Amino acid sequence: MAKRSTIIAAGVAGVLLVIAGAVTALNFSSSESSSDVTTVTVRLWDEQVAAAYEKSFSAFERDNPDIQVGVEIVPWDDYFEKLRTDVAGAGAPDVFWVDGGSYPAYADAGALLDITTALPADAQAGWSAPVVAQYTRDATLWGVPQLADPGIAVYYNADLLGDAGLTADDVSALTWDPTGDNDTLIGVLQKLTKDYNGNTADSAEFDGSNLSQYGYNAGYDLQAMVLNYLASNGAQFQDESNQYAFASDAGIASFQYLVDLMNKWQVAPSAADTNTNGDFSREQFLQGKMALFQSGVYNLANVSAGANFDWGVVRLPSGPAGAISGVDGIAAAGNAASQHPAETQRVLEWLGSAAGSEFIGASGAASPAVLAAQPAYAAYWASENVDISPFYDVLAAGTAPAPRGAGWPAAENAMRPLLDEVFIGRTPVDSGVRAAQNAANATQTE
Repeated sequence: MAKRSTIIAAGVAGVLLVIAGAVTALNFSSSESSSDVTTVTVRLWDEQVAAAYEKSFSAFERDNPDIQVGVEIVPWDDYFEKLRTDVAGAGAPDVFWVDGGSYPAYADAGALLDITTALPADAQAGWSAPVVAQYTRDATLWGVPQLADPGIAVYYNADLLGDAGLTADDVSALTWDPTGDNDTLIGVLQKLTKDYNGNTADSAEFDGSNLSQYGYNAGYDLQAMVLNYLASNGAQFQDESNQYAFASDAGIASFQYLVDLMNKWQVAPSAADTNTNGDFSREQFLQGKMALFQSGVYNLANVSAGANFDWGVVRLPSGPAGAISGVDGIAAAGNAASQHPAETQRVLEWLGSAAGSEFIGASGAASPAVLAAQPAYAAYWASENVDISPFYDVLAAGTAPAPRGAGWPAAENAMRPLLDEVFIGRTPVDSGVRAAQNAANATQTE
């Protein structure tokens, strides 16, 4: 369990100040600061990792005095719209983060540097295999792996557990079952949910429309919730041909369970709050208003900095098919149109090295995709008295891949409004999920 923190973060990675077109530049200068020094720009969306990059690039610049690296932060909500505009207008940075759903379109358009041939083979040998596979298309790697999220787990507020007469052990092996026959999750969440009169969700006086404390963060969160519930019930999000397949009987039952947690059992925030604010549940947890917060290591630094209560991490709830988690990774892509190709390749090679990536792990900001840098990440959190093994132990049961294929952005745009209506309760789960699947697949044939 983590010790009680005395620091409450004023801002966390997903809550960024948007100024002047949503870009904050750190150590940014003109493209040529002098005739002997070339500036290579690197863009990402995560403040915590950006701070680690600053230290990393300081070390890089000491050994490469002819290169200065400028780090740009663009908030997630604006990131890909700005990237599309910049790539189209030949104004993209030399290096920029991509996710698994966005990179195929850029690769197919010739906008990304071919990492397979640009970097030496020995430089690529120590990278996380799942992330390499995620960013490989047509036998070509299109980005240098940076982050390798392991599995999803559950953060808990020990004080709220104690108030309900529960301990971490009581929430460490929870089960969910759409039939109700083998379900322990709902009963625990009812004990952990309160209305403003102090009634818990398992009492007759409970007013679910007036909550002061949430038990859990059920909602339309693809990585933290949907992929895991589908896989843990034996359902797929996509099939082997990348067609969307989540409207199977098992898939619909998984969605129904999640929606019921919100609208029937009322143990999670309303979709009216979470559909439009992906950070709502995390902020409720940090404010001490949510007992269990299901998420990944990408929120470890946020929780550590922002929680002023005792907290810890336990395993993902287990469904009929076990506790199966989604996994994901992030890569740094090289701009194929960079005006500084040789210098850009040197920066990319540094980002893919143990020395360059170790700063990410040592800061505790994220789990590095460079294998040799991962022990530094584990050591950091051990020094903070945080056991991160639940994020890794869940991988033994198998994993659910992140969305894949060049058509993912269009598919998400098509399905998202339909699933928003399902989660808010305005559309029946069965028909809404089927409509969302049909809409997603229709984009693949356009």
